[in-house]
Amino acid sequence: MTTTASSRWKALTDEELTTDAVYDILGAVPDDVWATAACVDRILEDRNTQHALLVHGISRTDSVLERCKGFLPRDEEESSEEGPSNQELLVQHFHHIPSDAQLCQLRAVLLERLGRLNTYVELEKAAVSAAAEEEEEEVDEELDEWEDDPWAEEGSVQTSKPKRTGKLPFTLAEFLSSALLASARALASGQYFDALGILVRRHNSDLWPFRLDILSFIPEHAQPLAYRRFLPSLDSNTNSELRWSSGQPAPDLDFSQLPSTQAAIQEAGASLELTSPIPEQALAQQEPLSFSELTEWYTTRVNTIIQTTGMVDVALTLVQHGASQGIPSLDELGEELSLLSRLVYDAPQDPSSPSDWNLDLWRAMEPEAVVRGYLAHSTPESIAGDMTHLVVPYLFVLEAREERAGNPDSGLQERLLHNYILSAPLELAASIFEASKPTLPTAQRILRNDVHVAQLALACLYGSDALDQWPTMSRIFECMPAWETSGQDETDEEAADTTLASLGTFVTPTTNRPKCTPTDLLLFFQPLSFQSLSRALDILDVHLESGEIFARWSVPAPLRWFLQSSDDLKEQTAWATRMARRAGGTVDPLNALEDWEWLLDDMLKLTEKSESGIKGAFGLMSREEIMTIFLSGLLSTGKIDIAKTLLRHPHGKIDLSPQAVEDICLKCSNELYVNASSGNYKVGEMKLAYECLDVPPPTPRIVSEKEFIEATSRICSFHVTSRGGNPISPIEIRLTKDRLSLISSVLSSNNDAYKHTEVMLDLCYKLGFRNDVTAEVKVLAMMADTALQAEDFTRAYDHSQRMVEIIHKLKADAVSTPLASDTKLQEAIEVCWIACFQLGRQPEYDDLGKKMALLGYSLELCPADKMHDVLTAWRRLHKEDIEEREERLTNRDSAIPQSAARPSILDRNGGGGLFGPRNVASSLRARLQDLHMPSPPLLSTPDAAALASRTFKSVASNFPFSIGHRSQGANSDVGHGAASESSRADSRDDVSVQASRALSKGIGWLIGVDE
Repeated sequence: MTTTASSRWKALTDEELTTDAVYDILGAVPDDVWATAACVDRILEDRNTQHALLVHGISRTDSVLERCKGFLPRDEEESSEEGPSNQELLVQHFHHIPSDAQLCQLRAVLLERLGRLNTYVELEKAAVSAAAEEEEEEVDEELDEWEDDPWAEEGSVQTSKPKRTGKLPFTLAEFLSSALLASARALASGQYFDALGILVRRHNSDLWPFRLDILSFIPEHAQPLAYRRFLPSLDSNTNSELRWSSGQPAPDLDFSQLPSTQAAIQEAGASLELTSPIPEQALAQQEPLSFSELTEWYTTRVNTIIQTTGMVDVALTLVQHGASQGIPSLDELGEELSLLSRLVYDAPQDPSSPSDWNLDLWRAMEPEAVVRGYLAHSTPESIAGDMTHLVVPYLFVLEAREERAGNPDSGLQERLLHNYILSAPLELAASIFEASKPTLPTAQRILRNDVHVAQLALACLYGSDALDQWPTMSRIFECMPAWETSGQDETDEEAADTTLASLGTFVTPTTNRPKCTPTDLLLFFQPLSFQSLSRALDILDVHLESGEIFARWSVPAPLRWFLQSSDDLKEQTAWATRMARRAGGTVDPLNALEDWEWLLDDMLKLTEKSESGIKGAFGLMSREEIMTIFLSGLLSTGKIDIAKTLLRHPHGKIDLSPQAVEDICLKCSNELYVNASSGNYKVGEMKLAYECLDVPPPTPRIVSEKEFIEATSRICSFHVTSRGGNPISPIEIRLTKDRLSLISSVLSSNNDAYKHTEVMLDLCYKLGFRNDVTAEVKVLAMMADTALQAEDFTRAYDHSQRMVEIIHKLKADAVSTPLASDTKLQEAIEVCWIACFQLGRQPEYDDLGKKMALLGYSLELCPADKMHDVLTAWRRLHKEDIEEREERLTNRDSAIPQSAARPSILDRNGGGGLFGPRNVASSLRARLQDLHMPSPPLLSTPDAAALASRTFKSVASNFPFSIGHRSQGANSDVGHGAASESSRADSRDDVSVQASRALSKGIGWLIGVDE
C-alpha cells in the first residue's frame, strides 16, 4: 500500500467521497485487507457512493475465495472418510494466514451491507409511494368535507395516522450501522407498515425471533387491519403459531457467510468486532407460540388498547382478526367488545357520558345498568330504534351465555325490558308502547305479548306522579290491545273491580311505604286474565278522561288518586270543591259565562257512569251536590253576576231549591266574612260577602245577615279596638258571644256616640236584636250611663225617660200576663229601675224634680226587697226639696201677701202623686199598702251604704253589658267633696248620701268600671 493513497483516503471526508474517488484511491492500494477494511470502515449517506464502496470492497475479497475453495464442506460420503475435516483444515488455514480470515469476515459484512442497501432502496420507494397515497386520500377527504360542509373549519378532520413526508424514520447510514430490530421498531412506531413488510420479507430469519417485540412498538390506536400481516395466527397443522413466510426462496449464502466459516474464524482467533449490537430489552421468542399463548397475547393486547386509548372499535377489530385467524377462545371476548362498542359508539351520548370505558368497568356492570346505559340519552324519537338495535341484541347475548353456562333463563329478556319500561319516563315509555302495538307485525314489535303490554301500561300509568302529561298517557292507552270480551264472565269483571279497589288501598301512602312504585303495582295486574285486563283498561279509560278534565280546570291529580277516591265521598267532595274554586284562574274573562257553564257540564259529567257502567271521578256525588259546590265556588270567587245569571235565567243550568240557594249564599257569605281583613262592606271580601246575599230573594235570614254585615261595617268605622289594642277584626265581631258588648265598646271608644240615640239603636237592631225590648233597654241604659259619666245629665235623663216609656208600654201590653212569667220583661224592668236609681241619686245632678221623678220610677219598678234602699235615697231628696221649698217660701213671704196658699208637695211636677205624676203616686201607695212595709231600718242605720252595695251587686249578675270608667270632671269632684263634708258633719242625717255613693259604686262595678 502506498503512503500517498492511504493519505488521500484519510484526507477525504464522507461528504467529499465520490464513486470515482473510491475506485481511484482504493484501486491504487495493493493491500486487499487494508482496502477492504477501508470499505467497511466508512458508512455513507449517498447511495451510489455507498454502493460503489461496497462493490469495490467485495471485489478485493474475491481472491480469498479461490484460496479457500478447497475447504468447502464435503458431502456425506466425504465426511465419512478418515482424516481431518474441511472445517478443521479451514481453522488451521485461518490460523496460519489470519489475513484470509479477516478478508472472509470483512466480505461477510460487506455482503450484508449490500443486501441492506438494496433493502433501503426498496424502503424509500415504499415510503414515497405511501406518502403519495396519503396525499391523494387527504385531497379526497378535503373534497368530501367541502361538499358536506363548505363552512367547516380548516383542519377539523383528525386522523390517527402520522403525516407522511416520503422519508423513512432513519437515514441510510443509521440503517446500515444499526441492528435490524432497531430499524423494525422505528418503522413500527411510525406506522410505516409497507416498509416494515419489505424489511420483514427481506430479513425474515433475522427478525422472526423479535416479532412480538416489533408488534409491541406499533401504537395502540393504529388500526389492526393496517398491520394484520404481522399479527400472529394459528397453524392448524401444528396447533401453534404460524411462522412468517417471505414469499420467496431463501438466497444462497456466500462462503464467507456460512456458519461454518464464521465458526472457523472465531475458533482461529482472527475475529473482528464489526457487528451492530442488538437493542436493549429486546424480547426474543424463537419458538412459535402455543394456542393458549396466542389467546393470551390477543387478550393482553386488547386490554392494553382499551386502557391506553379507550378505542373499543380498534380492540374489537383486533379480536375479530384474531378469530378469523383461528385463535381460540376469542368469541366471548369479541361478544363483550361488540356490545361495549355499541354502548360507546352507537348509543346516543352527550358531554356528560363517561369516556373511560374499559372491560373491567363493563364486566362489573349489572344487566339493568347496561340497559340503562344503552338508553341513557335516548329520545322519544330514537328510543324504539335504540331498543331494537342495542338492547335486544344484548339481551339475546345474555340469554345465550346463560344457556352455555347451563343456567337457561327464558324470562331474562322480558324481565329486563319490563324493568326498564316501568322506570322510564312516560314520554319514552309511550314510544316503546307505540312500537309494540298489536297492529304491527310480531317481528317488528318490542313487546310481543299483548297481556304484558296491558299489564305494563296499567302499572306505568297508575304508578306515575305526572300531572301534566295527559296527552302522553292517552297515547299509551291508544296502544292497548282490544280483546273480544262479548262472552265476558261477571267473575272477570269482579276480579278487575276487586283488584282496583285493592289498589286504591295499596297506593295510599303509609309510614312503611310512602310511595308505591310501578314495579309494586305490576304485582297486582300479573294474575289477571285478559278479560279482567280488558275491564281494567275500561276503567283506565274513564280515569284518563277524568284526569284530562281535572287538568283543564287547573286541579290536576295523579292517576292513582282516582283509585284512592273511588269509594271515598269525602275526598271526592273536597276535590270537587277545589275544582269549583280554582277554576276562576282558568276561565277566559271574555267568555266567562260560557266557560263557567262548561265547568258545570264537566263536573256533572264526572258524576255519570260510562257505557260500561264505570263511575266517574265524582261517582259518589249527586247532581244536587255538584250544583251546590259549583254555586259555592262561583260565590266564593266573587262571580256574583254569573251566579245570578245562571240562577235567574229561564234555562239556567243550576237547578236548586230556593232554600238550598239561600243556605249556600249564607254559607259563602259567612266564609267571606270570616276571611275578610276589613269590616268595610264596600271593599274586599266583605263587599263580596254582602253581595252574595243579593243573589237569593230577601228572606228574614238573608235580611238579618245583611244587617249584621252593615253593623260590622258600622262598628269598624268607629275604630273600635280589641284587647290587644289592634283594630277589631270581622272575625272577632262574629265570634263575640255577647253582641251588646260591641255597643258598649263603641260607646267607650267614642266620646260622642251616646248622643246619637237612633244610630246606636239601629246598630242594636242590626246586630240581631230587632224587636228585642230587653236589648233596646240595655242599650239605652248604656247610653244613659255613658252620658252620666260625661256629666251630660240632660241626655242621661232623656235615655232613662225613654226606657221608662218602653217599660210602661210593655206592661200595658202584658196586662193579662203575670209579670213574673215574662223573663224578658222582668230583665228589662230590672235594667230600667237600676239605671233610673243611678241617675236619680247623683248629687252632681242639680235638677231635683227630675231626680225625684227618676227615683219614683225606680221605686215603682224595683223588687220589694229593694224598695227601702230606693226610699232612703228618695227621702234624702225629699228633705232637700222641703228645705228648698221652705227657703223659697221664706223669700216669697217677704214679697207677697200672707193669704197666698203654699202648694202641696203632692202637686209637684204636674199634680197630685207622691213622686210626681198622680198615676205613679197612686200605684206606689197601693204597693206600699199591700206590702205593709214598715219604716226602712237603714234610715237609722250607719250601714246603709254597705247594704246598698250588696243589693246592687246581686243585681249585677244579670246585667249583660259593661261601660267604661266615668270621666270625672271638676264639677264632679266638687259635688263629691260637698257630699263628703256633709257626711262628716252629720252622719245620721246624711245616710242617704252614703247610700247614694254605695249605690253608685255598685252600679259602676255592675257596668264594668274598674275599682
